[in-house]
Amino acid sequence: MSSENISSELRTYILTLSCPDAVGIVYAVSGFLAERNCNILDSAQFGDHDSGLFFMRTAFSAVPGGLTQAELETQFDEAVGQRFKMNWKMVDSRRKSRVLIMVSKFGHCLNDLLYRYRTGALDIEIPAIVSNHRDFYQLAAWHNIPFHYLPMTDKGAQEAKLSELIEEERVDLVVLARYMQILSPQLCAKLRGRAINIHHSFLPSFRGAKPYHQAFSRGVKLIGATAHYVSPELDEGPIIDQEVERVDHTLTPDDLVHVGRDIENIVLARAVKYHTEHRILLNGTKTVVFK
Repeated sequence: MSSENISSELRTYILTLSCPDAVGIVYAVSGFLAERNCNILDSAQFGDHDSGLFFMRTAFSAVPGGLTQAELETQFDEAVGQRFKMNWKMVDSRRKSRVLIMVSKFGHCLNDLLYRYRTGALDIEIPAIVSNHRDFYQLAAWHNIPFHYLPMTDKGAQEAKLSELIEEERVDLVVLARYMQILSPQLCAKLRGRAINIHHSFLPSFRGAKPYHQAFSRGVKLIGATAHYVSPELDEGPIIDQEVERVDHTLTPDDLVHVGRDIENIVLARAVKYHTEHRILLNGTKTVVFK
């Protein structure tokens, strides 16, 4: 539902921005909102000395019957955005992000995301689940979510169908929930900043098959998981969230697998939540996450 169609309800928005750091940015943003009778509900900012960039996330409410979102956006760009050379976005906080989930044969992350979606822990919409295998079509059907089987017989054709689906379903975020295929550089570029992947944090120490068995043979004492944005460089995109857990000599390789999968669930869910709540801003090869 767009803000233009609502005149009697309190409208809330989230403004995110990045720009070259300078004196007066917070003053300019808060002053702009105050002058238009908007009330700041929550605000966070960060100045990065290394990159020289300033980052900000502000949630605010607008009075019923006041300026529309389009009017606010136009006026903000003219009064503040252009002045500070901002890369900015304003979203209606009531609009749920549309998330497409991709999966292969390991379903723990998919199942966890669907549970959080069904219980409202993730306030999102899931218009489609995509897989290069048929294993989880029944799980998708149980949640009343369309399941799309896109086999990898022809990578170019498969990605073309995937791109069409993303456009047709107006997808905001693609989540690789243990999708065990590498996206092409072209698709990575198209999805820059809106595709999240999860992997165990052994990389690059234990690549290839059975990483937990490799870790067991080396007697690791920490295992973990990393959620990051997808990039053409495999598993090297900007990191969103990480978690680790201590393990010891009493655990078998299968025990390590179970612990690792639990961590993957938690880390991926947090990354999806941060993204869909508009808490992440890209900072080159890194991220700024306002929790």
